[in-house]
Amino acid sequence: MTAPPDPPATAAPPETLQELRALAVAIAQGQGGISLGAKARGALSRILDLTGDPVLLSITTLAERLEVSPSTLTRLAHSLGYSGFPAFQQVLLSASMSAPGAFYSRRAVSALEGGSSTRARAARLCRENQANIDRFIEQFDEAAFDMAAEMIMAAPRVVVHGIRQFHSIASFLVYGLRMIRSDVALLDANGLGIAEGLALLGEGGVLISTSCAPYSAQVVDVAAEARRLGIGTVALTDRTDSPLVQSSRAAILAAHETSFLSNSIGAFTVAVECLINACAATRPEAARRALRERDRMIERLRVEIG
Repeated sequence: MTAPPDPPATAAPPETLQELRALAVAIAQGQGGISLGAKARGALSRILDLTGDPVLLSITTLAERLEVSPSTLTRLAHSLGYSGFPAFQQVLLSASMSAPGAFYSRRAVSALEGGSSTRARAARLCRENQANIDRFIEQFDEAAFDMAAEMIMAAPRVVVHGIRQFHSIASFLVYGLRMIRSDVALLDANGLGIAEGLALLGEGGVLISTSCAPYSAQVVDVAAEARRLGIGTVALTDRTDSPLVQSSRAAILAAHETSFLSNSIGAFTVAVECLINACAATRPEAARRALRERDRMIERLRVEIG
Protein backbone atom coordinates (compact mmCIF):
# COMPACT_ATOMS: atom_id res chain seq x y z
CA MET A 1 0.00 0.00 0.00
CA THR A 2 1.09 3.54 -0.59
CA ALA A 3 0.60 6.55 1.57
CA PRO A 4 -1.69 9.18 0.03
CA PRO A 5 -0.02 12.41 -1.13
CA ASP A 6 -1.71 14.33 1.66
CA PRO A 7 -2.51 11.89 4.49
CA PRO A 8 -5.63 12.70 6.49
CA ALA A 9 -4.90 14.97 9.42
CA THR A 10 -6.48 14.53 12.85
CA ALA A 11 -8.97 17.30 11.99
CA ALA A 12 -10.24 15.28 9.03
CA PRO A 13 -10.09 11.58 9.88
CA PRO A 14 -10.53 8.89 7.22
CA GLU A 15 -14.11 8.46 6.05
CA THR A 16 -13.67 5.09 4.34
CA LEU A 17 -11.85 1.86 5.06
CA GLN A 18 -9.57 2.48 2.10
CA GLU A 19 -8.56 5.87 3.49
CA LEU A 20 -8.08 4.35 6.95
CA ARG A 21 -5.87 1.58 5.57
CA ALA A 22 -3.83 4.12 3.59
CA LEU A 23 -3.39 6.21 6.73
CA ALA A 24 -2.22 3.14 8.67
CA VAL A 25 0.44 2.50 6.04
CA ALA A 26 1.44 6.18 6.03
CA ILE A 27 1.81 6.12 9.82
CA ALA A 28 4.01 3.02 9.59
CA GLN A 29 6.16 4.78 6.99
CA GLY A 30 6.46 7.85 9.21
CA GLN A 31 4.51 9.98 6.75
CA GLY A 32 1.03 10.14 8.24
CA GLY A 33 1.32 13.25 10.39
CA ILE A 34 0.21 11.07 13.34
CA SER A 35 2.50 9.35 15.82
CA LEU A 36 1.37 6.01 17.24
CA GLY A 37 3.30 3.70 19.52
CA ALA A 38 4.08 0.15 18.50
CA LYS A 39 1.18 -1.22 20.55
CA ALA A 40 -1.31 1.19 18.99
CA ARG A 41 -0.02 0.48 15.46
CA GLY A 42 -0.38 -3.22 16.12
CA ALA A 43 -3.93 -2.77 17.39
CA LEU A 44 -4.88 -0.71 14.34
CA SER A 45 -3.41 -3.31 12.00
CA ARG A 46 -5.29 -6.13 13.70
CA ILE A 47 -8.52 -4.11 13.62
CA LEU A 48 -8.14 -3.65 9.87
CA ASP A 49 -7.67 -7.40 9.53
CA LEU A 50 -11.07 -7.83 11.22
CA THR A 51 -12.91 -5.95 8.47
CA GLY A 52 -16.45 -7.31 8.27
CA ASP A 53 -16.17 -9.30 11.51
CA PRO A 54 -19.16 -8.95 13.90
CA VAL A 55 -16.68 -8.45 16.75
CA LEU A 56 -16.49 -4.82 15.58
CA LEU A 57 -20.06 -4.26 16.72
CA SER A 58 -18.96 -3.81 20.33
CA ILE A 59 -16.00 -1.99 21.82
CA THR A 60 -15.98 -4.54 24.64
CA THR A 61 -15.83 -7.61 22.42
CA LEU A 62 -13.28 -5.95 20.15
CA ALA A 63 -11.09 -5.09 23.14
CA GLU A 64 -11.34 -8.68 24.36
CA ARG A 65 -10.36 -10.02 20.94
CA LEU A 66 -7.34 -7.70 20.79
CA GLU A 67 -6.50 -8.26 24.48
CA VAL A 68 -6.48 -4.55 25.22
CA SER A 69 -8.72 -2.32 27.32
CA PRO A 70 -11.68 -0.42 25.82
CA SER A 71 -9.96 2.80 26.85
CA THR A 72 -7.03 1.87 24.60
CA LEU A 73 -9.40 1.72 21.64
CA THR A 74 -10.92 5.05 22.58
CA ARG A 75 -7.47 6.66 22.74
CA LEU A 76 -6.61 5.12 19.38
CA ALA A 77 -9.75 6.60 17.85
CA HIS A 78 -8.88 10.04 19.24
CA SER A 79 -5.30 9.75 17.94
CA LEU A 80 -6.66 9.06 14.46
CA GLY A 81 -8.76 12.22 14.62
CA TYR A 82 -12.16 10.76 15.47
CA SER A 83 -14.43 12.26 18.11
CA GLY A 84 -14.53 8.90 19.85
CA PHE A 85 -14.79 5.17 19.26
CA PRO A 86 -18.34 5.34 17.79
CA ALA A 87 -17.11 7.57 14.93
CA PHE A 88 -14.17 5.22 14.36
CA GLN A 89 -16.52 2.24 14.54
CA GLN A 90 -18.79 3.74 11.89
CA VAL A 91 -15.96 3.62 9.37
CA LEU A 92 -15.03 0.09 10.40
CA LEU A 93 -18.64 -1.04 9.96
CA SER A 94 -18.92 0.44 6.48
CA ALA A 95 -17.99 -3.03 5.18
CA SER A 96 -20.41 -5.92 5.09
CA MET A 97 -20.75 -7.96 8.26
CA SER A 98 -19.88 -10.97 6.16
CA ALA A 99 -16.13 -11.06 6.53
CA PRO A 100 -14.03 -11.34 3.37
CA GLY A 101 -13.98 -14.97 2.41
CA ALA A 102 -16.64 -15.87 4.99
CA PHE A 103 -18.38 -18.07 2.44
CA TYR A 104 -15.25 -20.16 2.05
CA SER A 105 -14.69 -20.30 5.80
CA ARG A 106 -18.19 -21.69 6.26
CA ARG A 107 -17.55 -24.19 3.51
CA ALA A 108 -14.35 -25.22 5.24
CA VAL A 109 -16.19 -25.87 8.49
CA SER A 110 -18.81 -27.89 6.63
CA ALA A 111 -16.12 -29.93 4.94
CA LEU A 112 -14.73 -30.94 8.32
CA GLU A 113 -18.03 -31.98 9.83
CA GLY A 114 -18.25 -35.69 10.37
CA GLY A 115 -14.53 -36.38 10.57
CA SER A 116 -11.04 -35.32 9.63
CA SER A 117 -10.44 -37.24 6.45
CA THR A 118 -7.61 -36.37 4.11
CA ARG A 119 -10.14 -34.89 1.70
CA ALA A 120 -11.72 -32.78 4.45
CA ARG A 121 -8.37 -31.36 5.51
CA ALA A 122 -7.44 -30.63 1.90
CA ALA A 123 -10.81 -28.96 1.32
CA ARG A 124 -10.36 -26.78 4.38
CA LEU A 125 -6.91 -25.61 3.33
CA CYS A 126 -8.07 -24.87 -0.21
CA ARG A 127 -11.07 -22.87 1.04
CA GLU A 128 -8.83 -20.91 3.41
CA ASN A 129 -6.51 -20.01 0.56
CA GLN A 130 -9.50 -18.94 -1.51
CA ALA A 131 -10.55 -16.74 1.41
CA ASN A 132 -7.11 -15.14 1.56
CA ILE A 133 -7.19 -14.43 -2.17
CA ASP A 134 -10.68 -12.94 -1.77
CA ARG A 135 -9.39 -10.67 0.99
CA PHE A 136 -6.45 -9.65 -1.18
CA ILE A 137 -8.66 -8.44 -4.03
CA GLU A 138 -11.29 -6.89 -1.75
CA GLN A 139 -8.55 -4.82 -0.09
CA PHE A 140 -6.64 -4.27 -3.33
CA ASP A 141 -4.68 -1.02 -3.34
CA GLU A 142 -4.39 0.06 -6.97
CA ALA A 143 -2.18 3.02 -6.12
CA ALA A 144 0.31 0.72 -4.38
CA PHE A 145 0.45 -1.62 -7.35
CA ASP A 146 0.87 1.24 -9.80
CA MET A 147 3.68 2.77 -7.75
CA ALA A 148 5.43 -0.57 -7.22
CA ALA A 149 5.19 -1.47 -10.91
CA GLU A 150 6.53 1.90 -12.02
CA MET A 151 9.40 1.73 -9.53
CA ILE A 152 10.34 -1.76 -10.69
CA MET A 153 10.17 -1.04 -14.41
CA ALA A 154 11.92 2.33 -14.18
CA ALA A 155 14.83 1.01 -12.11
CA PRO A 156 18.08 0.15 -13.89
CA ARG A 157 18.53 -2.82 -11.56
CA VAL A 158 16.19 -4.74 -9.24
CA VAL A 159 17.04 -7.21 -6.47
CA VAL A 160 14.54 -9.32 -4.54
CA HIS A 161 15.13 -10.44 -0.96
CA GLY A 162 13.26 -13.28 0.69
CA ILE A 163 14.65 -16.10 2.78
CA ARG A 164 13.47 -19.36 4.30
CA GLN A 165 9.92 -20.04 3.15
CA PHE A 166 9.74 -16.75 1.26
CA HIS A 167 12.79 -17.62 -0.81
CA SER A 168 10.36 -19.40 -3.13
CA ILE A 169 8.24 -16.25 -3.47
CA ALA A 170 11.35 -14.17 -4.17
CA SER A 171 12.57 -16.67 -6.77
CA PHE A 172 9.19 -16.75 -8.51
CA LEU A 173 9.11 -12.95 -8.66
CA VAL A 174 12.61 -12.85 -10.14
CA TYR A 175 11.66 -15.46 -12.74
CA GLY A 176 8.54 -13.53 -13.74
CA LEU A 177 10.23 -10.14 -13.94
CA ARG A 178 13.07 -11.56 -16.01
CA MET A 179 10.52 -12.50 -18.66
CA ILE A 180 9.83 -8.81 -19.29
CA ARG A 181 12.98 -6.92 -18.27
CA SER A 182 16.70 -7.39 -17.62
CA ASP A 183 18.87 -6.87 -14.53
CA VAL A 184 16.68 -8.63 -11.97
CA ALA A 185 18.28 -10.92 -9.40
CA LEU A 186 17.92 -12.47 -5.99
CA LEU A 187 19.86 -10.61 -3.34
CA ASP A 188 23.00 -12.59 -2.46
CA ALA A 189 22.01 -15.44 -4.78
CA ASN A 190 25.66 -16.37 -5.30
CA GLY A 191 26.65 -16.07 -1.63
CA LEU A 192 29.03 -13.16 -2.21
CA GLY A 193 27.38 -10.99 0.43
CA ILE A 194 24.28 -8.92 1.07
CA ALA A 195 26.23 -5.67 1.43
CA GLU A 196 27.83 -6.22 -1.95
CA GLY A 197 24.43 -6.96 -3.48
CA LEU A 198 22.95 -3.72 -2.18
CA ALA A 199 26.00 -1.78 -3.35
CA LEU A 200 25.57 -3.14 -6.87
CA LEU A 201 22.08 -1.65 -7.08
CA GLY A 202 23.52 1.76 -7.75
CA GLU A 203 21.55 4.96 -8.18
CA GLY A 204 17.88 4.36 -8.91
CA GLY A 205 17.99 0.67 -8.03
CA VAL A 206 15.04 -0.99 -6.31
CA LEU A 207 14.90 -3.61 -3.56
CA ILE A 208 11.82 -5.82 -3.22
CA SER A 209 11.57 -7.33 0.27
CA THR A 210 9.17 -10.11 1.21
CA SER A 211 8.33 -11.71 4.55
CA CYS A 212 5.39 -12.12 6.92
CA ALA A 213 4.92 -12.60 10.66
CA PRO A 214 7.05 -13.84 12.29
CA TYR A 215 9.32 -11.69 10.13
CA SER A 216 12.81 -12.82 9.13
CA ALA A 217 15.17 -10.49 11.01
CA GLN A 218 17.67 -10.41 8.15
CA VAL A 219 15.07 -9.29 5.61
CA VAL A 220 13.80 -6.58 7.98
CA ASP A 221 17.31 -5.32 8.74
CA VAL A 222 18.33 -5.22 5.08
CA ALA A 223 15.17 -3.31 4.12
CA ALA A 224 15.82 -0.78 6.89
CA GLU A 225 19.41 -0.33 5.74
CA ALA A 226 18.26 0.11 2.15
CA ARG A 227 15.98 2.91 3.26
CA ARG A 228 18.83 4.60 5.12
CA LEU A 229 20.88 4.38 1.93
CA GLY A 230 18.09 5.99 -0.07
CA ILE A 231 17.30 2.83 -2.04
CA GLY A 232 13.69 2.58 -3.16
CA THR A 233 12.05 -0.42 -1.52
CA VAL A 234 8.86 -2.31 -2.34
CA ALA A 235 7.42 -4.49 0.44
CA LEU A 236 5.43 -7.66 -0.18
CA THR A 237 4.18 -8.49 3.28
CA ASP A 238 1.11 -9.18 5.40
CA ARG A 239 0.01 -6.27 7.62
CA THR A 240 0.03 -2.51 7.78
CA ASP A 241 2.26 -2.63 10.88
CA SER A 242 4.79 -4.96 9.25
CA PRO A 243 8.35 -3.67 9.76
CA LEU A 244 8.81 -3.99 5.99
CA VAL A 245 6.07 -1.40 5.45
CA GLN A 246 8.03 1.05 7.58
CA SER A 247 10.98 0.81 5.19
CA SER A 248 8.99 0.85 1.96
CA ARG A 249 7.85 3.39 -0.58
CA ALA A 250 5.13 1.02 -1.77
CA ALA A 251 3.64 -1.91 0.12
CA ILE A 252 1.55 -4.81 -1.17
CA LEU A 253 -0.30 -6.80 1.48
CA ALA A 254 -1.52 -10.40 1.40
CA ALA A 255 -2.93 -12.68 4.09
CA HIS A 256 -1.34 -15.97 5.13
CA GLU A 257 -3.48 -17.43 7.94
CA THR A 258 -4.65 -20.96 7.15
CA SER A 259 -4.55 -24.44 8.68
CA PHE A 260 -1.27 -25.11 6.85
CA LEU A 261 1.44 -26.09 9.32
CA SER A 262 3.45 -22.97 8.43
CA ASN A 263 2.63 -19.60 6.88
CA SER A 264 0.57 -20.17 3.75
CA ILE A 265 1.95 -18.48 0.64
CA GLY A 266 -0.95 -19.12 -1.73
CA ALA A 267 -2.19 -15.53 -1.70
CA PHE A 268 1.39 -14.25 -1.94
CA THR A 269 1.90 -16.29 -5.09
CA VAL A 270 -1.20 -14.73 -6.62
CA ALA A 271 -0.01 -11.27 -5.53
CA VAL A 272 3.30 -11.89 -7.31
CA GLU A 273 1.48 -12.88 -10.50
CA CYS A 274 -0.59 -9.69 -10.28
CA LEU A 275 2.54 -7.60 -9.72
CA ILE A 276 4.33 -9.13 -12.72
CA ASN A 277 1.29 -8.42 -14.90
CA ALA A 278 1.14 -4.86 -13.58
CA CYS A 279 4.82 -4.36 -14.42
CA ALA A 280 4.27 -5.64 -17.95
CA ALA A 281 1.31 -3.29 -18.37
CA THR A 282 3.47 -0.25 -17.60
CA ARG A 283 5.68 -0.98 -20.63
CA PRO A 284 3.45 -3.10 -22.90
CA GLU A 285 5.50 -2.86 -26.09
CA ALA A 286 8.77 -3.55 -24.32
CA ALA A 287 7.16 -6.48 -22.51
CA ARG A 288 5.87 -7.93 -25.78
CA ARG A 289 9.30 -7.65 -27.37
CA ALA A 290 10.93 -9.32 -24.38
CA LEU A 291 8.39 -12.16 -24.39
CA ARG A 292 8.81 -12.71 -28.14
CA GLU A 293 12.57 -12.86 -27.78
CA ARG A 294 12.19 -15.27 -24.89
CA ASP A 295 9.98 -17.52 -27.00
CA ARG A 296 12.52 -17.47 -29.82
CA MET A 297 15.33 -18.37 -27.43
CA ILE A 298 13.31 -21.23 -25.95
CA GLU A 299 12.65 -22.55 -29.44
CA ARG A 300 16.27 -22.25 -30.55
CA LEU A 301 17.55 -24.02 -27.45
CA ARG A 302 14.79 -26.62 -27.60
CA VAL A 303 13.97 -25.97 -23.94
CA GLU A 304 10.41 -27.27 -24.25
CA ILE A 305 9.06 -30.47 -25.78
CA GLY A 306 5.58 -31.80 -26.44
